[in-house]
Amino acid sequence: MLSPITAGLHCLFLLVTACCQTSQDSSFDPFIQHVGDSALGEESFQSEMQRQKQNMLIFDLPPLEYTIDIEVSLMDSSFLEPIKDYFKNLNLPVSTNISNVEMTVSNINITTVCLPSGENNSCCSCEKGYAWPSAVCSDLITCPSVSLAPDLPCGYMKEMPFYGPYCEPQTEDSCGMGEPIVMNMSVRLDTDFREDLRNSSSELYKKYKSDLEKAFNASYRCLPGFVSATVTGFRPGSVFVNYEVKAGAASFDQIANSNKIVPQFLDALYRLNQATFTTEITNETNFTVSPADIFKGDTVRLICEINSTSENVTWYHFDQIISTSFRYSIERQVSRRTSRSILKIFNITMKDSGSYSCAFTKSNQLYTLIYKATKTIAVSLLCITTNSDDTSVTCNSPEMQTNSPLLSCCIDRHLPSLTGDWKVNGAINITGVSSSSENCTEYKLNINESLCPPEKSGTVTTYTCELQTGHGARSSQNIRVTYLRTAHVTISSSINSSVSEGYAFNLTCESDVSNYDSISWKIQSGNNTKTVDCDTCIKNSTSPATSVLTVKTATQDWNGTYFCTFSQKNLESSANVTIEVLSLPLKQNILIDPIAAPIQCKVQQALECCISANTMEDYNVTFVVQQNGFQVGKKKGENSFCYMYNYTEAECSKEKELTAYCKFTNRIGQEVNSESIRLHLIPDKEVSCSNSLGIGIEGSTLKKPCRQPNNTDDFTRGNIIYKCSNKSWKLERNDCLSVEIKNLLTSAESLVNSPEAKANLPNYLAELKEETGKQQSLINCSANLGAIVTILDMVSSIPVDAEELTIQNFLSIVDFIVADSTTEAWEDLNKEDIPKSSLLLHSVENFSLRLQPVNNTIPPVSAKTLQLQGMVVTENSSTDYNKNFRSKENLTVNVLIGETEIQTLQNSTIVSVMYSKLGRILPRNESEYVNGLLITTTVSSNRSQKFYINMTFAKRNLSLKMPQCVFWNFTLDKDRGGWDTHGCTPTEVEDYVICSCNHLTSFSILMSPDKSSQVTFEGYITYIGLAISILSLAACIIIESLVWKYVTNNTTSYMRHVCILNIATSLLIADIWFIVTASINDQNQQMNRGICFVATFFIHLFYLCVFFWMLSLGLILFYRLVFILHNTSKTAQKTVAFCLGYGCPFVIAVITIAVTLPRNNYTRKDVCWLNWKDSKALLAFVIPALIIVAMNLFITAVVIIKILRPTIGDRSNRQERNSLFQIGKSVAILTPLLGLTWGFGLATLIEKSHQAFHILFALLNALQGLFIFVFGTLWDKKIQEALLKRNSMSKWSSQQTKVRSLT
Repeated sequence: MLSPITAGLHCLFLLVTACCQTSQDSSFDPFIQHVGDSALGEESFQSEMQRQKQNMLIFDLPPLEYTIDIEVSLMDSSFLEPIKDYFKNLNLPVSTNISNVEMTVSNINITTVCLPSGENNSCCSCEKGYAWPSAVCSDLITCPSVSLAPDLPCGYMKEMPFYGPYCEPQTEDSCGMGEPIVMNMSVRLDTDFREDLRNSSSELYKKYKSDLEKAFNASYRCLPGFVSATVTGFRPGSVFVNYEVKAGAASFDQIANSNKIVPQFLDALYRLNQATFTTEITNETNFTVSPADIFKGDTVRLICEINSTSENVTWYHFDQIISTSFRYSIERQVSRRTSRSILKIFNITMKDSGSYSCAFTKSNQLYTLIYKATKTIAVSLLCITTNSDDTSVTCNSPEMQTNSPLLSCCIDRHLPSLTGDWKVNGAINITGVSSSSENCTEYKLNINESLCPPEKSGTVTTYTCELQTGHGARSSQNIRVTYLRTAHVTISSSINSSVSEGYAFNLTCESDVSNYDSISWKIQSGNNTKTVDCDTCIKNSTSPATSVLTVKTATQDWNGTYFCTFSQKNLESSANVTIEVLSLPLKQNILIDPIAAPIQCKVQQALECCISANTMEDYNVTFVVQQNGFQVGKKKGENSFCYMYNYTEAECSKEKELTAYCKFTNRIGQEVNSESIRLHLIPDKEVSCSNSLGIGIEGSTLKKPCRQPNNTDDFTRGNIIYKCSNKSWKLERNDCLSVEIKNLLTSAESLVNSPEAKANLPNYLAELKEETGKQQSLINCSANLGAIVTILDMVSSIPVDAEELTIQNFLSIVDFIVADSTTEAWEDLNKEDIPKSSLLLHSVENFSLRLQPVNNTIPPVSAKTLQLQGMVVTENSSTDYNKNFRSKENLTVNVLIGETEIQTLQNSTIVSVMYSKLGRILPRNESEYVNGLLITTTVSSNRSQKFYINMTFAKRNLSLKMPQCVFWNFTLDKDRGGWDTHGCTPTEVEDYVICSCNHLTSFSILMSPDKSSQVTFEGYITYIGLAISILSLAACIIIESLVWKYVTNNTTSYMRHVCILNIATSLLIADIWFIVTASINDQNQQMNRGICFVATFFIHLFYLCVFFWMLSLGLILFYRLVFILHNTSKTAQKTVAFCLGYGCPFVIAVITIAVTLPRNNYTRKDVCWLNWKDSKALLAFVIPALIIVAMNLFITAVVIIKILRPTIGDRSNRQERNSLFQIGKSVAILTPLLGLTWGFGLATLIEKSHQAFHILFALLNALQGLFIFVFGTLWDKKIQEALLKRNSMSKWSSQQTKVRSLT
């Protein structure tokens, strides 16, 4: 019977190392386990060992070493220490023979000791130097009774019987020997939180920390690989203790078991709540991401795996929980020892980049364990890099046939699963061979010239490479290949190979490739190569591909070899031709002497032509007089060649004009004629002036070239005019240019005909500005001033870059020539056929129109009297054009073009130029003054539709009235130019006038002296006469209505009074409209143009009605007198009369307005009446009126003859004859009066007509109503009798009423 102390099973596990020698035919299991079934003493143990030895077998094998686990079970724990001492003191090795097996025990160690712990359980621990194998590490559960002593081994619960595995020699792979992990843990103390627990240096904090760490270290020390337990802080919520436990990888049950025993080592006053333990392990999760390189569009797998079982897993993207959806799927896999969760993200996007976390949660009622891991993923775009986004291939290039281009698409990473595909899209379908690698796909083109015809040269074929990662992401990139073809270019000339100076020629360059980018022309002469930069002389077309270079005036600058080059991308194809320009003097450079002169019959007259001596060409020169050619003599001067001929006129029968010119012919037969010499033949006896200059009669003129008498080589442009007065030639006018201005003019002529005009213009303008600044005194001469204007007009046709200095030079030149000192010269120049001031304005407009922006800007530039501002309108422009100008006299003008208009001007420039003096130089009417600044606005784009612009002008002279918005119309007055109001409407606002116009050019305002207070004599006559006329017409209509039934007792009388009544009504309506519009004009009000058109239409219509009703009246008289035996019904006569009286005037009035209104010249600019100056619309009234007057006068004559010589068949009754007589009187009197009135009206249209015509027209026109009332109504005896009868009847009726009342 065992004592209670020794009751239970005690086990010793021995690790025995032995060497055995066995026979070959024996069967020996080297792992022998002997289990003792009783608690024996030392003797028993030894006898048992002896028995084991006897059972050993001997094999004939080489000595082998075996490690044997032997379990020794003891029923009494008192034997434990002696057995340990026995084995410790045992002398080893020990050799023995067991069953003929030679065995040597080399080492015996106690590894594992198990003590009983409850029913069917034991508490096992490893001896020093031994540890539990890692396979059972997670199954080790701490025994319930754990010693606080840190040096004692930890025991773990094992179920009995225990069959291992047992403790093994401690190695790096043993349980708890790996790198420790940090477990962030927390637990709650159900006590009040005190602020001292926030302060790590407070005594309370230190006490809590010390006590808790002691308890934690005691509780967790038996966790595998335990290192330490450290309190890291406290937080409120009662008191939450945050602590870290460093140990090996521990299972849920191991940590939960350790948590249970914490209260055993902690004072109960801490009130630790055992149900609040939480552990978070962050570095024990195997978190993998596939693929490693993530691209937009991939399907990505995020895998979290832990060495623990957990069914509950949560995924986070940043702090957002991820749930299963069409973009996410979550899969869980749980085995006996591991848990795995797989998050799949489909078609991943850039927004999916960032931090992803997985959290495995395992919990029971007392404890929660969280395994957490975080990975940050970056989603990239699958960016493809090509070897060239755009490339060009020349199809018919030999190199391309042998070395075809290679297209490639690559990414910046190596992806084993990367695949590539190519697609071809284009009119030229050239394919190739593809190949791929881990980061690239390549496409080798197979160039075939037959697939690339000339008409398709320049066609773009798009090659699309598409790369796929193998995980769903794909991306494509286009490579544009432009297929070009070397063009076959030919060049032809309108001449053979030579041309003379001054002659025109053109070169035509053609290419079989029509889709070109640009065409350039160059001239190579010696080592010098010039680029032809001339927009006006090169015309390009595409069907067929042609470029025509037109040279209007050949000079030596055009001599050389011409290269015409068609460019497509970087491919150039060209052809060339050589043109030799031969010398021939230009017409303007041939000096003639004389220019115009009188000559005597049979007296020699010296004729001379001179040219510059800087030519090597030997010309054939002849003088041609009256179509007859004469050979000349040649004289060489220092600087010139002069050709002379003495001409004698033999035909002396009469005075006549002769013309002569000299003709120069060069070696290729091309010729040029000089200006004509005009010779005037005079009788011998009348010669008054005769000297070296020439002969002439009194008053005749002689025009000579500008040359010095003593130096014939010294000549310049211009002429000198002499007049024969008092038997001597007197200087009448000197229009010679100064040498400096003449040289500038010659240079300008050469410049505009130069192939490099645009490039050379800035330097020329700088030179011209410098010379005009120096020669200010010479500019005051009208000849020099006119030459400079001509120069500016020539160079303004050349496009130029909008550089500030270039613009400044041009404006400064204009500034010089409009200075106050040039006023007299301008007066002289404005008398020419085309005023030079108009030409100057046109030059500035042309210059601003051809300004080409630099860096998309037009710089603002100012001179003394001019300012220039502009704007470049691009495709994205969304602002209005609003420019303000201020002159030195403090006058302002604002130019405004609305945003709506700007949006119609894509890729164009708007330039405005302000002039403070030029407006006063332009010709004007004496009564009107330019009362503001002059502004020019040009737009580079061609516009056919209307273009609305607003300008606000400050008035120069506030006393002037009647503002007109005007523009300078270069085509008026036979191209002399003049101010025009077409398309502009003024609005006067205090000291400003706002002009709204629907077109672009040069604008200003014209105003007149205030005449509103001056009522003219004609005005008084008009107003008084019209008042009398209106009253008379009203009386006429009233009387006609009163006596109508008394005077219309026969057809003729009826038709007469119908005509008189309609004449009066029409004239009354016309007079009312006339007086209304006249009063508006006199009040100086700006009328609405629509109202003015309506008023003019009705005045025209009803004045015509007056005449046509007069014609109806005359025709009735004519009909009744001529067609005696023919009777027509009253209705028919009335129908004809109304059609004639109102139908014909309406047709004429409508046609007039329809023809003239679209051209905006229906009415006059100052009054509401038909226009005369521009459209002659007034003829639509005058011609019908005069025709009617003539017809009625003819009818009157017929009536008089008829009355004086009546026919036999004339048997009209007395009333009928009386009516005819009254009609005759009306026609005979009213027709001359109306005709005379408008005859005077026509006289007023004559320029500078006498004031009497205006007075008579106003008087007769105003009193027409009175004439109709007197001669058409009151003079009629029947009307007089009807009125008297009506008056007597009314008196008799009143008397009868009185009698009845008395009775």
